[in-house]
Amino acid sequence: MAFSDFNLSPRLVAGVTALGYLEPTPIQERAIPPIMAGRDVMGLAQTGTGKTAAFALPILQRLENGPRKRVRALIVAPTRELAEQIHQSFNDLGRQTRLRSTAIYGGVGMGGQIQALRSGVEIVVACPGRLLDHLRQATLDLSSVEVLVLDEADRMFDMGFLPDVRRIIHAVPAQRQTLLFSATMPDDIRELAAEVLRDPLTVQVGTAAPIETVSHAVYPIAPHLKTPLLMELLNVTGNGPVLVFTRTKHRAKRVAEQLERAGLRATSLQGNLSQSRRQAALDGFRKGDFRILVATDIAARGIDVVGISHVINYDMPETTDAYTHRIGRTGRAERTGEAYTLVSAEDADAVRAVERVLGYKLERRTLPTFDYRTAVAIEHEFVRGPRQPQGQRSQPRPPAPAPRSDRDIPRGPRAENAQPQYPLTPIGSRMERTWHGSGTGAPPRR
Repeated sequence: MAFSDFNLSPRLVAGVTALGYLEPTPIQERAIPPIMAGRDVMGLAQTGTGKTAAFALPILQRLENGPRKRVRALIVAPTRELAEQIHQSFNDLGRQTRLRSTAIYGGVGMGGQIQALRSGVEIVVACPGRLLDHLRQATLDLSSVEVLVLDEADRMFDMGFLPDVRRIIHAVPAQRQTLLFSATMPDDIRELAAEVLRDPLTVQVGTAAPIETVSHAVYPIAPHLKTPLLMELLNVTGNGPVLVFTRTKHRAKRVAEQLERAGLRATSLQGNLSQSRRQAALDGFRKGDFRILVATDIAARGIDVVGISHVINYDMPETTDAYTHRIGRTGRAERTGEAYTLVSAEDADAVRAVERVLGYKLERRTLPTFDYRTAVAIEHEFVRGPRQPQGQRSQPRPPAPAPRSDRDIPRGPRAENAQPQYPLTPIGSRMERTWHGSGTGAPPRR
């Protein structure tokens, strides 16, 4: 199928051509026709599948010949980065239509946003909190909205935005077209879809499982050795862009600073940064000024960087959905990618949950170039010995041994005597090269 098959206006065809789009992606091929026909649509697709253009092109087509200087389309997104990305897509695709879009989100002053709204725009891309601020101050009129888009609805739920989204829905006209896009479909999002969509058409591309162009491995490691191991992994992952995920914004900042002090081109993207610094970090990563971006789950929403070779989970994500979202940043647009996760004892249940989603055991690996015994063993559950009787002189504990198997996601002092269940594959081995070259994401058959 070609974009010409959609009967887009000449101005939109020019926008598509200028961006170098040759043929639609599966989500675009399946979603654009019903959206152009006015149907409510529920789109289930992973990040990196082209879903922004799947709703942007029909919206631009609908608005092109209608009234101007009133808000006719509202797109609600969970993060500033994603809102800015969607806004830019509308500008790029609709450059010749002269339809105007603006993005409104927190972290910056409201003055410029108010001025843009007063000048008259047809498309607003907004984060829920700042959108409600504008509604409370009567600086935004949604009475003319014809199309409402809820993008990455599952992530908005994860971030606690569902009550805000319901308030926004009540502020737009009941007679409208509604489009809901989500990578996963938890019960709360299914209930929301039932409330806001009328006779929707469900368009699903792929599944909620991690994409098949990504291969996965875990590296069992004691928590105090994570940063040294991360540095060694970064030395053997080539020169491509690497995205590192941490669980907290403070850890993202600290890890990025440690990598930078080690001479690596790294920066962080986390909630404590001002909007200008967040944008500078993201732009620097896109342009290659920084090879490594350390980010939290929330801060990383909306990152659309071509060619990310590796995603490394410094911390195991809290849910399988979060794992899916994280590793979806690599292996995009039919490229292959690698997903590495540093795991410790408390992550055992989370690892098993991810394995259930994948349908196979994650390969456990050690890194031959990393000396697991040289780091000083600190007081920790992995190296702490049995409590000594009072008055008895304690004997020094040896350094933590290198984990030898998947069983050695260490579980205390007995871990070094555990028997392997699955063999480890050292980096650079023939088996690993064969698996990576397959691009299927599945481990080799044993």
